[in-house]
Amino acid sequence: MEASPHTSPGLSPAKLVIEGVSKWFTPKRNIVQALDDISLTVAEGEFVCLLGPSGCGKSTLLNIVAGLTRPDRGRVLADGKPVAGPGQERLVMFQESALFPWLDAFGNVMFGLKLKPDLTKAERRRIADEYLDLVGLAKFKHAQIHELSGGMKQRVALARALAPDPQVLLMDEPFAALDAMTRDQLYDDIQRIWMESRKTIIFVTHNVREAVCLGDRIVLMSPSPGRIQQIFDIPLPRPRDINSPELAAYTSKIAAALKGVTNGAVFE
Repeated sequence: MEASPHTSPGLSPAKLVIEGVSKWFTPKRNIVQALDDISLTVAEGEFVCLLGPSGCGKSTLLNIVAGLTRPDRGRVLADGKPVAGPGQERLVMFQESALFPWLDAFGNVMFGLKLKPDLTKAERRRIADEYLDLVGLAKFKHAQIHELSGGMKQRVALARALAPDPQVLLMDEPFAALDAMTRDQLYDDIQRIWMESRKTIIFVTHNVREAVCLGDRIVLMSPSPGRIQQIFDIPLPRPRDINSPELAAYTSKIAAALKGVTNGAVFE
């Protein structure tokens, strides 16, 4: 297993290019650098995991790619065009499902389709049904949000994010709050959906096992300020079994390599 460069040679054309991005914050009037000279190219259809401990700037970088936060230095290009703000071609799925409790599962996915005002109501209904079926919730389309388990809520959130057909899906630790059994099932689901849709995905995690299961490449970030420490290619065939010996071997190797990224860091 070799560390790869910051580009993806031999893959599809670049979908996202992050060029020399740095970011500072000023909490309580103190200047804190969150990111330092981040450069990374993500190919179209690639699944990239940003891995690292808390405080290494993973979510900050994701928000910059989403256009929710502006870099203080450097830039992000999407399809060769500078990212100047949020866009419907780049959607974010957060750790919390952020569903509307007054809408049922179907209504939440329909709400996401407001990003496509050119669709008729009948078309939106058809697409909402299609994506609820894709995430395995066709039988629960009229369930109220409080009636759903944590994993089911995340499935609704995933359907809502995918339904408008974004070109890039940005996922910020979406499974971190779930129990291990539910996470393992969602790993199977997200792999299946990615293999069908081939969306470009950037996935933030601090879980090595999760990153190895899902990513084409793992971008290891170190903290204070956030920098790219190393990039690993994961050539395991898909779909990947989270409990397979091959995946466990990669997880062990990467966990050993990552342990020293920060003092006393312990990776899952």
